[in-house]
Amino acid sequence: MEVKFFCPRWGFENVAWEDFLPRVKQAGYAGIEWFPQVSTAESDEVPTLLRQQGLAHIIVMTVNRQWCDVDEYLNYLDEDLQRLLGIGAGTLPPLFLSVQPGREYFTAGQKEACIGICREAELRTGIPIYLETHRNKWTYAAHATLPVLQKHPELSLTLDISHWYCVSESYLEDQAEAVDAAIAHAKHVHARVGHMEGPQVVDPAFTEYQEALQAHLTVWDRWVNAMEKSGHAAVTFTPEFGPPPYLPMAGRPIDPQQEQWRLNLWIKNLLQTRYQPHLHE
Repeated sequence: MEVKFFCPRWGFENVAWEDFLPRVKQAGYAGIEWFPQVSTAESDEVPTLLRQQGLAHIIVMTVNRQWCDVDEYLNYLDEDLQRLLGIGAGTLPPLFLSVQPGREYFTAGQKEACIGICREAELRTGIPIYLETHRNKWTYAAHATLPVLQKHPELSLTLDISHWYCVSESYLEDQAEAVDAAIAHAKHVHARVGHMEGPQVVDPAFTEYQEALQAHLTVWDRWVNAMEKSGHAAVTFTPEFGPPPYLPMAGRPIDPQQEQWRLNLWIKNLLQTRYQPHLHE
């Protein structure tokens, strides 16, 4: 089974694509994960540039327009999915979309409406849609997501366990059923290391964060093994350490963009070393 890593565009939006993509390629990533903006020119241009570099892409999205009520949100969700799923058509379509759904206060019926819209878009285009575990969305916590997964065995997740650790102020030792379900439903992983009091550690190599790192590695190990046992040809990770304010500056005289790049490359190299030898035995 192959392990593929995708570089986030998040934090590098001001870097020209012609400079960014060769750097991604040289660092050994298989592609990028990005949130296309409204610009039609960018949406047309980037798939061509990616193809020239031999890179693939994942699209991550949330509805970031202002909406007045849930019905308006659902309309925007449908419109945005239609636009984003069409990017790269005939050139280089996305491997899948990672959708941050709704808000944490959505009712059961409103969650069902989100799922229905995503499912229809997936069936219409043939491009998979994964729901991302994320604070501020209705996938914000383990206990809130578990009932949805139990009702919908067909749902696929982008699993970012750092959000759940932060929300619950624990490493979910007492919510094993929800963690098991998330691992079973996960098809992609966002590999950021958070902790019980925040979404991102200063540096996962620091001694004081070894408990947090191990909590994430335990989940990722289980997921990789489950994907291998179920016959998947590849697994995909996006190292997703973010820019400020995710990145704690703490008065340090550092270039935040370079520090973000370093942290993501550190976690990529750690996971590549950890998984590749085992998977190719």
